[in-house]
Amino acid sequence: MDIILKGGHVVDPANNVDSGSDVLIKGDKIAQVGKNIKANGAKTIDCKGKLVFPGLIDMHTHLRQPGREDEETVLTGSRAALKGGFTSLLCMANTSPVIDNKGVVEYIRVEASRAGLINVYPAAAVTKGLEGKELTEIGQIAEAGAKALSDDGKPIMNAEILRRALEYAKMFGLLIISHCEDTNLSRNGVMNEGFISTKLGLKGIPRASETVMVMRDIELAGLTGGKLHIAHISAKESVEAVREAKKRGIGVTCETCPHYFTLTEEAVLGFNTKAKVNPPLKTKEDVASVKKGLSDGTIDAISTDHAPHSVEEKDVEFDFAASGMIGLEFALSLANTELINNKILDWSGLVKKMSVNPAKILSLHGKGSLAAGSDADITVFDPSAEWIVDEKRIESKSKNTPLAGRKMVGAVLVTIVGGKIKYENGKFN
Repeated sequence: MDIILKGGHVVDPANNVDSGSDVLIKGDKIAQVGKNIKANGAKTIDCKGKLVFPGLIDMHTHLRQPGREDEETVLTGSRAALKGGFTSLLCMANTSPVIDNKGVVEYIRVEASRAGLINVYPAAAVTKGLEGKELTEIGQIAEAGAKALSDDGKPIMNAEILRRALEYAKMFGLLIISHCEDTNLSRNGVMNEGFISTKLGLKGIPRASETVMVMRDIELAGLTGGKLHIAHISAKESVEAVREAKKRGIGVTCETCPHYFTLTEEAVLGFNTKAKVNPPLKTKEDVASVKKGLSDGTIDAISTDHAPHSVEEKDVEFDFAASGMIGLEFALSLANTELINNKILDWSGLVKKMSVNPAKILSLHGKGSLAAGSDADITVFDPSAEWIVDEKRIESKSKNTPLAGRKMVGAVLVTIVGGKIKYENGKFN
């Protein structure tokens, strides 16, 4: 069935479109973008007063399957993604068993096909068992359909191992996504080191734990010419290091997450384990630096680092609580509030961070664009809609977010994947 999105404001930075237009979908492809398109027999969706842009792409999601289906599955994570306007996501390898071989990569692809909701791309591990000692069979993993390599959740402490990984991954056109943390500095730490950690009597993690590894990995990318992407950047010095590396012509990209431009370490006050993340929330100065990095292009992408955890893992003493929060359903609304409404980014800039750039970085051909012939993955967003985060209405299987009860501005109305309406006005198809 053909679909026409009528009268919306189309934001398609890949094709320099930022104006009122219609979008015609035929089959699973974009057929036409323009004014006053006529399409007899097509299903019409009224988008007047709404924004229409390429489907969002999350480069950093934890789906927990296989192994922790009590926290999340490919199906439940896909539903959360649709509600948040995401049509594609890259799922991290720290599952049980680890996504470190061809068989588990293929398993994820089968589960995604069975769910039949969004595009799910596996990120396989850089090292076997995430142990940082022995490289995975990168060629076989690439052949099986992995789009990137990452030991996310654990850093690769051995610089020689990461060097060889960058060299081998380059041969197969794969990206290395680096979790930058020096565990010799962060060991036993549970939040950002500073006044608040001292006040609460909690072991702090110095910001250098992140930044020294960002700097090391940048140098290794320069040495090897490999494709390096730095995950969940949170510290002022890290943003500055990436900015300088790009000036030097080193092929590095990076991402941040909504909680790093929305929350500070003060969210931990009261020993709020739902605000415990890794890397930890930092200061107002770091938040300002992250926003500047988004504004000036230093930070290429906004990812969620959606990290579901059970109540049992979060409702314990702060020292023992798991790190991470869910984010798929809230990312776009938070970006609307913190970045658009505060004029850090315009809509074209935000769509670049959440769709166009992730598609380029991951080499997802046909994604991140509304050009004729592109995949019909589309998000329709109402930037003025208001809603309250209600744990009972969260689609993710886990509810670990510090945003419960918060008023959100901006809501996804329609999510289309492959030319099919998968989510519309709060209902899944």
